[in-house]
Amino acid sequence: MLATAAASAREILVRLHDVMASRMPAQAKLNQVVNIIGEETDSEVCSIYLLREGVLELFATRGLAQEAVHVTKLALGEGLVGTLAERAEILNLDEAASHPDFRYMPETGEERFHSFAGVPIIRRERVVGVLAVQHVDQRRYQDIEIEALQTVAMVLSELIANAGLIDVATTGAHRPQSTASVRIPGLKLVDGMGQGCAVFHQPRIVVEHTVAEDTDAERHRVYAAFDKMREQIERMTREAEFGVGGEHMEVLETYKMFAYDEGWSRRINEAIDSGLTAEAAIERVQQRTRQRMRQIDDPLLADRMHDLEDLSNRLLRIVSGQMGTAAQLGLRQDTILIARNLGPAELLEYDRRRLKGVVLEEGSLTAHVTIVARAMGVPVLGRVRDVRRLIAEGDVLLLDVTEGNVFVRPSAAMEEAFEAKLAVRQKRRAAFAALRDLPPETRDGHRVTLMVNAGLRDDVAALDLTGADGIGLFRTEFQFLVSATLPQRERQQRLYREVLEQAGERPVVFRTIDIGGDKALPYLNVEAGTEENPAMGWRALRLALERDGLMKAQARALLEAAAGRTLNVMFPMVSEPWEFSEAKALFEAQRVFLAGRGKRLPTEIRYGAMLEVPALAEQLDLLLPEVQFLSVGTNDLTQFLFAADRANPKLAERYDWLSAAILRFLRRVVQAARPAGVPVAVCGEMGGRPLEAMALIGLGIDRLSITPAAVGPVKAMIRSLDRAELGTFVTGLLARPPRDMRAVLTEWAVAHGVELN
Repeated sequence: MLATAAASAREILVRLHDVMASRMPAQAKLNQVVNIIGEETDSEVCSIYLLREGVLELFATRGLAQEAVHVTKLALGEGLVGTLAERAEILNLDEAASHPDFRYMPETGEERFHSFAGVPIIRRERVVGVLAVQHVDQRRYQDIEIEALQTVAMVLSELIANAGLIDVATTGAHRPQSTASVRIPGLKLVDGMGQGCAVFHQPRIVVEHTVAEDTDAERHRVYAAFDKMREQIERMTREAEFGVGGEHMEVLETYKMFAYDEGWSRRINEAIDSGLTAEAAIERVQQRTRQRMRQIDDPLLADRMHDLEDLSNRLLRIVSGQMGTAAQLGLRQDTILIARNLGPAELLEYDRRRLKGVVLEEGSLTAHVTIVARAMGVPVLGRVRDVRRLIAEGDVLLLDVTEGNVFVRPSAAMEEAFEAKLAVRQKRRAAFAALRDLPPETRDGHRVTLMVNAGLRDDVAALDLTGADGIGLFRTEFQFLVSATLPQRERQQRLYREVLEQAGERPVVFRTIDIGGDKALPYLNVEAGTEENPAMGWRALRLALERDGLMKAQARALLEAAAGRTLNVMFPMVSEPWEFSEAKALFEAQRVFLAGRGKRLPTEIRYGAMLEVPALAEQLDLLLPEVQFLSVGTNDLTQFLFAADRANPKLAERYDWLSAAILRFLRRVVQAARPAGVPVAVCGEMGGRPLEAMALIGLGIDRLSITPAAVGPVKAMIRSLDRAELGTFVTGLLARPPRDMRAVLTEWAVAHGVELN
């Protein structure tokens, strides 16, 4: 057995080179290819299946019955070959028949073969066939053999494409199958609306030559491309214009870190060692990255893999000499940008005056490009399927992220409706802006405290834009989530101080770090990412009390940043009073330590707890004497109260915030806190919806912390409301709850002139 995957692949490619260069017919080439691969991998069987008219057809084989060639056909998802083609995954089995997707094809004579290994043949990011090997003995193929098969599959994709054996339907052409109007749904990433012509971020670069003539020359080409790419990244990082620095700058630093990653460049060099050209080596490593991405459940790690994918695309364009992206060519008109995914640096290359929105085939709420787009004010719709099939370059697009849709080639009626909605949106925004300096006060004179949630430095600007009373929830973990390494205390302190300075006299409530669970950090060795139910696992305060060094550093950063001011700090996911006491004691110990060293300290420290775990409500009599305020996190509270994972799409709409169970629970908390003089705030999404916010005010809650975009609509609702009248009505409702609480509350609001739009 050969020592490395590179050596194993090189032995095969050396023999394949002459076959590919010969003038023999394509079928004869494939017949020779299966013999070469079978011999080099010591496999009795080697077979090539190609995707033709949506069906996988056996095109060549060594070891199976020759009569089965062009006769044996499998649908996508059928049998082992169909399964790995459908999923674009590798299969490596010591006993093929034991796999649940195994299907016996009697005409092939394969019953005497036990082991099976197969890899997809990929062309332009689409599976166009399968390369499979089989063996009589029960054995799993070694990793180096699988690596060699994957490299050979890349070379095969070139051979079968040049021979015209790939269906046009599988090549991913940009021309859509229809020119009719169509609505495509997606995931809301950055809210907003935009209208423009479709522009694809980059033309697809097809690797035409895969087998290297001179390995040393290919390696030098890659070295030069790496140098040029790093120069580009350095320049973009220097020239990024966001005004005051923010977390998006840390995103770019993380992106730059990938550009200098030695492991990535080493893998590309190993692929060149196997006999591939520079372009094919980059594409080979990129394919491996995509396969890893499909296996990653952690969204943060997946987003970092997207950054690496973006850099691979950039490197491939440089080494191939095909540098033109839509950004380099320049936007000539209002544009909606189309991309499978984008790196943060690539988004920065576009003219923001003409970039009206972005549509991504992938993307997520925590992706680096999403953070940067939010800072740029560019609406983004993600997880939009079939964009290359349904959208053509130059098509008119209407992007409505608020509704989660993009309209392609809209009719005149659709354009008219969109423009009317956009005008109404702009008019409403103007009306809400006019309320900025007016207090959120009910008609009967009750003042509601309306604050905003934040997590990035730039979010503080929303205070002036909305006229909010302060920041009721500053999520300190955002700095950790977008950083490539653990943020040092000095860096944390600088962020907290800048936030306080920008807020001025308005209060800022800092929530201590809430990581773990679905917010895993790659640079911390935390086991939470492997938990079956991470939302209820080792996260937030539980993790912080265990990793007390992390919390001590944050405590010192907050205490020093708030010198001469009031510091409001609250602890997330408190389950029992003793957890709050331990966290408070840790902060107090750091305060004493800093005082002993002559450091300036806050004039006052106010400690609060987040009520997200229902168990805490049963011990409020023990907790309330210790806290200065409570904040209810309705997002987690709802899923814990109903045992319903909010990330599960089947349950997302099943449990209503306006259910009697939620409202009765919150009323009980308010009634317990009022005699103790402890104010109760709601800082979840529930408070940002006018109808739900109305119900909360009816329960006696008069402190809300919501997204900046919700301040205007909620303030308008508050100013149209009679609180005393509402309180009486809600009390009666909860005594005998109706089946549809939402409908009854809506009916009351309409009848009493409460503004809900």
